[in-house]
Amino acid sequence: MAQPIDLENLLPVYKVEHGCILSRQGDITLAYEAMLPEIFTLSDTEYEALHQALIKAIRLLPRFTVFHKQDWFLESWYKADYKDGQSFLARASERFFHKRPYLAHHCYILITKKPDDRRPATSLLSNLLRKSLAPQQTLQPRLFQDFVDQAGQFERVLQDSGFVTLRRLTDAELAGTKAKAGLIERYCGLLPQAERPLLQDMHLQQEIRIGEKRCQLFALADAGHLPSLCGSRINYDKYSTDRSKFSTGFAAPLGQLLPCNHILNQYIFLEDSHQTLKRLESKRLRLQSLSAYSRENALARDASHSFLNEAIIQQRLPVKAHFNVLAWTEQPDKQKELRNLVSSAMAQLDATPKLETDGAPQIFWAGLPGNAADFPMNDTFDTFLEQACCFLNLETGYRSSTSPVGLRLGDRLTGKPVHVDISDEPVSKGICTNRNKFILGPSGSGKSFFTNHLVRSYHEQGSHIVLVDVGHSYKGLCELVNGYYFTYTETRPIRFNPFYISKDDSLDTEKKESIKTLLLALWKKDSETFSRSEYVALSNALELYYKHLKKKPTIFPCFNSFYEFVQAEFKEKLKADRVKEKDFDLDNFLYVLRPYYRKGEFGYLLNARENLDLLQERFIVFELDNIKDHPILFPVVTIIIMEVFISKMRKLKGVRKVILIEEAWKAIAREGMAEYIKYLFKTVRKFYGEAIVVTQEVEDIISSPVVKQAIINNSDCKILLDQSKYLNKFDDIQQLLGLTEKEKALVLSINKANDPNRNYKEVFISLGGTLSRVYRTEVSLEEYLTYTTEEAEKVKVQAYAQKYGGDMQKGIEALANAIRAGVTRT
Repeated sequence: MAQPIDLENLLPVYKVEHGCILSRQGDITLAYEAMLPEIFTLSDTEYEALHQALIKAIRLLPRFTVFHKQDWFLESWYKADYKDGQSFLARASERFFHKRPYLAHHCYILITKKPDDRRPATSLLSNLLRKSLAPQQTLQPRLFQDFVDQAGQFERVLQDSGFVTLRRLTDAELAGTKAKAGLIERYCGLLPQAERPLLQDMHLQQEIRIGEKRCQLFALADAGHLPSLCGSRINYDKYSTDRSKFSTGFAAPLGQLLPCNHILNQYIFLEDSHQTLKRLESKRLRLQSLSAYSRENALARDASHSFLNEAIIQQRLPVKAHFNVLAWTEQPDKQKELRNLVSSAMAQLDATPKLETDGAPQIFWAGLPGNAADFPMNDTFDTFLEQACCFLNLETGYRSSTSPVGLRLGDRLTGKPVHVDISDEPVSKGICTNRNKFILGPSGSGKSFFTNHLVRSYHEQGSHIVLVDVGHSYKGLCELVNGYYFTYTETRPIRFNPFYISKDDSLDTEKKESIKTLLLALWKKDSETFSRSEYVALSNALELYYKHLKKKPTIFPCFNSFYEFVQAEFKEKLKADRVKEKDFDLDNFLYVLRPYYRKGEFGYLLNARENLDLLQERFIVFELDNIKDHPILFPVVTIIIMEVFISKMRKLKGVRKVILIEEAWKAIAREGMAEYIKYLFKTVRKFYGEAIVVTQEVEDIISSPVVKQAIINNSDCKILLDQSKYLNKFDDIQQLLGLTEKEKALVLSINKANDPNRNYKEVFISLGGTLSRVYRTEVSLEEYLTYTTEEAEKVKVQAYAQKYGGDMQKGIEALANAIRAGVTRT
């Protein structure tokens, strides 16, 4: 039985200093952490641009350099983050996503400069087997600085591409500390990024075993095992349609799409290209002389001839390359499943996987950060840099925004929660010029769930929300947050009080103008005009009315008291000023407005004594379903909606204001509110506000000049849900919304490969036409019961709320617990 060896005596790393790894053989390694583009977000042309950027960057590295890209993919679980003051739904969401599995990814680029006279390693000549590891050259400061400068050029080219961000790792991140393992120690123990140092046995005979982890190493090390064609991208069939092809990076099946613990090692060896071509020329001549004896020799001669021609004619850089996947599991019975997963992933590339056994220890040991120069060169193959770069992993998982505002959505692959800011961050980065949003989603696409989730998130972050709805989509959420819900029923008709001024409000010009607009709308028909004298008379009446209220504070401000003031005091004032009837017909004014006074037909409409403080109320819903065709009520309500939001927009400084207009915008536009919508979408950005319009019919977009001219052109954020039923009409939608081909492929991929074990819908979000993603809208059971628009479920929620004295939160909590327990009878 072999005696155990102390790893410290075998470790090829001599020292870590100045952000570099120095090996005992005199190799210098610079290490970077790389931030890659998120998966499913690049177009075909962007994949090619990133591929070319990598080629240009690697070409700048000096000869006898090893480019080693190491991608770590570790099975992880989301950990709930409970905070003080967290809302009921936010805590429910944290509970729901707690321990959600996902694949955490970290990418490292290690650039190793070998001494010019270093002997190449083989499977039989590795520092794993050598007894003496003395360096073979003396390091000179000038040589080191030249290498650092060339690495700096490599870094600059990649950064300037706009796709990759690089950060040099520090000594502590490489060598580790007492509290946290460094990259070198993590590789030796296959430890997660934030793991503390942990001593483990490393077994390299017969199999690679580190502690309880049983490893398998699959290599692409022979040109005969590689695919016949490679490129910067590959079609992802799960998300492709007949009308669009969906792309991922060529190596994505070995990266983010391989659902197991694994490290993807990618090596590109830059040797002396002149010597390489000379060696291949000698090989070609040797094969030429042997070609008459064997067809295989003739084919090999032709292949060498083609390779040399391409290298010289197209100025290709010949390199050596190797790619491997180191996968592991702590469960012995899952080793076969692990082998099948990796083999299947390599087969997707049309490559032949090779499970390394005899050479695995040397290949594994060469993967140690800083030890790439000792890679066994007999396990590499000759190729050009362009082809080698095709096998580099180009993508990572979805990242969360660091912005304090936004909403929680889900990673498309696993549903891991990600924080997404679609308002402030895009504006601050110059991606968008406004915060307005246009949402298009047919019935059943999850549109109501997304909009409920959006406004709930904004409300919890301190925003003022004004919703204009038809269909009672926001009733549950409004009741939960104790907002104002204005709707019309026979028993409780809709009522307002535009004359009331809260303690935080004031009678400014805008307030007076909105009341005058309302009075004129009630008095005059759309076809009638009003004279200048009538307008002045109403202005005087309002001015005197509010002075009258100050003298008599016991009088409650409302339409009734205003009507009585005009009928008595103001009438006397007109007589005293000798105002003629042709200038202001008071009797006609009083007669026409009488239905809105006390016991008139609409006496309830403008005399509310509850829900008065609309300026400071942060969640207001105007439900117009029952009055959208009413000739009297609807125009009045639209004017009040305009007044409420414009008042918030201009008077609330430093507070986000959001107006969301659901399907009601169609009725509003018919009633002459189109100009208001145009004004709103062009102006709201100046007041830290955003306007959101939601629609479900494609025809509504195409046929409405308001939508086409005002809304779409002034909405930098476009949100689309499942458009599969409009597949044959989507070219029109694409042209109207100005979507790119990449965005078209993203939209048409929505819900095409959803996880059948989870309940969610996907949503496409485009920011400024330059940043596009598809996310999951996945919510907890408590959030579902709050947002649901199914009548049976809404009735059940209300019934449970009534059990707890009308407390919506307790009712939802009890119903959710009952559903989880399998008892849902009311």
